[in-house]
Amino acid sequence: MLEELKKEVYEANMLLPKYGLVTFTWGNVSGIDESRKYFVIKPSGIEYDKLTPDDMVVMDLAGNRVEGKYNPSSDTKTHLILYQNFKDIGGVVHTHSPYATGFAQAGVDIACMGTTQCDYFYGDIPCIRHLTKEELDEDYELNTGKVIVETFKERNIDYLYIPGCICHSHGPFAWGKDAYAAVHNAVVMEEVAKINLFALSINPDAEKAPKYLQDKHFLRKHGKNAYYGN
Repeated sequence: MLEELKKEVYEANMLLPKYGLVTFTWGNVSGIDESRKYFVIKPSGIEYDKLTPDDMVVMDLAGNRVEGKYNPSSDTKTHLILYQNFKDIGGVVHTHSPYATGFAQAGVDIACMGTTQCDYFYGDIPCIRHLTKEELDEDYELNTGKVIVETFKERNIDYLYIPGCICHSHGPFAWGKDAYAAVHNAVVMEEVAKINLFALSINPDAEKAPKYLQDKHFLRKHGKNAYYGN
């Protein structure tokens, strides 16, 4: 079942090593079907050069494995919570890409300092709080997803306008309209984290881009009067 989606998710996963977002097997991509009854995710611990579309694992939205010879990614429950709560996303990616993960380990947002970020993220990319020990012991991956959702609600962040986050001491999650778009946003996140690090090393007092510049660059691509790109 879901052969086209398995192919899409496989191809999206193969983009992670292509764009330098993963080392070894430190990453995963998933995609959800149009009915939002099932999602497909990378299996756990399988090296990228050994993956095939048939290796992808099909899960239902109750967290049950429906199809697949391997165990699903260890981050499957985080993906599940995001699909359950962010109803308009079609793909999720998690990596440990070094620049974005550096900001996660520093425990700070990736501030919106320039137009590269403005084109894709309408503001700062939030750093999600540490899980409590109780949350971690109860169900680490499930509660990671819940804390991401909690943070977006508490900070009044639109998950479609800020399609990603970094988890404190952990790493980035990104999402999009499908698996390919999720990877695209993860690549952008890594690049803007790298650019910010350069900027802050040159000028530690560098400030965010002014709001009117953020508005212009984001809304010309994503607003109702968008005119840039497709």
